[in-house]
Amino acid sequence: MGTTAGEPPAVHPAVLFIRRPGAPFSNAMHQRFRVLDSVASGEPLAAFLAAAAAMPDPPRAAVIMGGGVVRSDASFLDAVPSIRCLVSTAAGVDHIDLAECARRGVAVANSGTVYSADVADHAVGMLVDVIRRVSAAERFVRRGLWPVQGDYALGSTLRGKRVGIIGLGNIGSLIAKRLEAFGCVIHYNSRGPKDSVAYKYFPDVHDLASESEVLVVACALNKETRHVVSKDVLESLGTDGIVINIGRGASIDEAELVIALKEGRIAGAGLDVFENEPAVPSDLLSMDNVVLTPHSAVFTLESRSDLCEHLICNLEAFFSGKPLLTPVLP
Repeated sequence: MGTTAGEPPAVHPAVLFIRRPGAPFSNAMHQRFRVLDSVASGEPLAAFLAAAAAMPDPPRAAVIMGGGVVRSDASFLDAVPSIRCLVSTAAGVDHIDLAECARRGVAVANSGTVYSADVADHAVGMLVDVIRRVSAAERFVRRGLWPVQGDYALGSTLRGKRVGIIGLGNIGSLIAKRLEAFGCVIHYNSRGPKDSVAYKYFPDVHDLASESEVLVVACALNKETRHVVSKDVLESLGTDGIVINIGRGASIDEAELVIALKEGRIAGAGLDVFENEPAVPSDLLSMDNVVLTPHSAVFTLESRSDLCEHLICNLEAFFSGKPLLTPVLP
């Protein structure tokens, strides 16, 4: 609704933006909020936060990009003490100090299930690629090797494979349902057994790996799951095993994964996330049995649009005093 004659224009609430999103996302945000974008400001983060805190009407909400760009901890909240709500663009909140937010009464929301179906599709796509050697075979053709070397080495079938999923949350459950359609046998490890599924539950990841031919990492990153896929777990998976990671890079001991791949102690890997993004271990780049994507499992044209709407709705709920749509800390 527009303003009538003589009325001042509506003042949009200020929102910190720690990393600039794509143009459509940014445009939609600017239509509803006074966006303070750290990248667009051109200032170092500390100076940007200090300037925001010093504003006559400092921001009470911040949109925080996932992936470890900025950690929202005590020092961040000290820099802008007016912040009362953090909205993460990711489902995982390992980049937010939840204990500190709880102590200060700062509400936290995440992306909910916006990305879940697309991430599950990506995980299955990577597994098909690795096990059938699709990308490697495509490179074989492009290099002109088919007429010279003859048929490419055979891949394996996905049908009937025993797949262990670490983290049977929303994304893990969607991956399981998709793989059931391939005739896979699903096992899982999670914080506890789930009465809603008939899959076999393994309380120990080593045991899960030893009973699986494929290990899919779909868990949140926390103290318990950091390097949950260790050297010993990779050994348990065995020489025919494949690892898929669409969770967080640090859930796998990346150095040990590289060694296992180089030494042939596992058969292959599909990795969308890495321990020190955007850096990727150079050894992985030359491995034909490894499929790599740049932390893009979450992003499709549709999910980006859905995320934009979801974040705006969470912010509008906060500013209007209503419950957050997807609260992590209400």
